[in-house]
Amino acid sequence: MSQSSKLSRPVVSAVAQLGPIARSDSRKVVVDRMIALLEEAKVRGAELVVFPELALTTFFPRWYMEEQDEIDTFFETEMPGPDTQAFFDRAKELGIGFYLGYAELAMEGDTVHRYNTSILVEKSGEIVSKYRKVHLPGHFEHEPWRPFQHLEKRYFETGDIGFQPAKAFGGVISMALCNDRRWPEMYRVNALRGAEMLLLGYNTPIHYPPVPEHDHLQGFHNHLCMQAGAYQNGMWVLAAAKAGKEEGCDLLGQSCIIAPTGEIVAQASTLEDELIVHVCDLERTREIRENIFNFALHREPQHYGPITEMKGPK
Repeated sequence: MSQSSKLSRPVVSAVAQLGPIARSDSRKVVVDRMIALLEEAKVRGAELVVFPELALTTFFPRWYMEEQDEIDTFFETEMPGPDTQAFFDRAKELGIGFYLGYAELAMEGDTVHRYNTSILVEKSGEIVSKYRKVHLPGHFEHEPWRPFQHLEKRYFETGDIGFQPAKAFGGVISMALCNDRRWPEMYRVNALRGAEMLLLGYNTPIHYPPVPEHDHLQGFHNHLCMQAGAYQNGMWVLAAAKAGKEEGCDLLGQSCIIAPTGEIVAQASTLEDELIVHVCDLERTREIRENIFNFALHREPQHYGPITEMKGPK
């Protein structure tokens, strides 16, 4: 028996997929659904629950809006706030930590910043880490030819925190959001900083207007990038989707838990609110990191300069 197989650091982890959220749904309606998933997670023994990106509202970047006051109704000015305090309280009562994605309105002096954000909350109720989305997809201006918009570049700023894993749940936990999962640099930076588990929420339309011939590949590409990231960096990946037909837009489900070997060990089977659970042993990262992807032994960073020196190909 190998040394790594004698050790165990299990984290009973859950991914909480959310079905469609209507534009008219209040925060309370959504929070009540999330609390129901927390309570199911408690029954199933989970100590960590991952919720989707922008979990508290419908995916509002699908609409072009000119009035900032209207846009800001989708943002949170504090966390927890009046609409989310009940969720934090119930999680603490249950002894469950969580990852939550939301739209953050942050004040720095007299300057307003808006980010696509996630937080990691320990079982004690303490916020131990915050992440602001780095890889914003979509476009800046209204494009009427699209059946729906994807205006994340208009409504959010690029995250300013970078990738900063945190010690939590007996290990080292990192966060990402949606489109980040498609960029291999994100996994590698987190792994180099010691991350053993990556938590990620996403909202992914099945129809991609610029390249509709890829629509049938959305599910394949979704899992492909996360499985590769998990395997090539020896980390667990827990991914929570917003799913189903939301305001006329079909969103991909496929919420999943991926082992450090790249294997999907649990996957949602519906497009509704659904909880999947798996015992994630953080020691299993060593199977990869002490062998085929032993960074210290095999990486040759002196040849990787173009990754940070060049934004695009020349």
